[in-house]
Amino acid sequence: MKLVPLGDKVVLKQLVAEETTKSGIVLPGQAKEKPQQAEVVAAGPGGVVDGKEVTMLVKAGDKVIFSKYAGTEVKLGDEEFIVVKQNDIVAVVED
Repeated sequence: MKLVPLGDKVVLKQLVAEETTKSGIVLPGQAKEKPQQAEVVAAGPGGVVDGKEVTMLVKAGDKVIFSKYAGTEVKLGDEEFIVVKQNDIVAVVED
C-alpha cells in the first residue's frame, strides 16, 4: 500500500528526533519534541483548490520544515506519515 495525496496535499515522513542536546544532555522519550523537519514522500497534483489555481512547489525527496501543529498523522503498516496542505510547509531545506 502507498499513500497518494490529492489536490494540494503533501505526504511527509518526519525525520528522527535528536536524542541529545547540543551540550550533550541525553533526553528521555517524553522530553523530546517532535521535529518539524520532514522528507516529502509524495505530493498531490495541485490544480484548482477552493477556486484558486495551486502549483505544487515541492516534490518527493525534498526536505522541508512544516508548521508545528499542521496536518493529519497517518499510520500505514509500521510507518508513520503526516499529510499536510502545501501552504503548511514553511520552507524547503537545501544542501
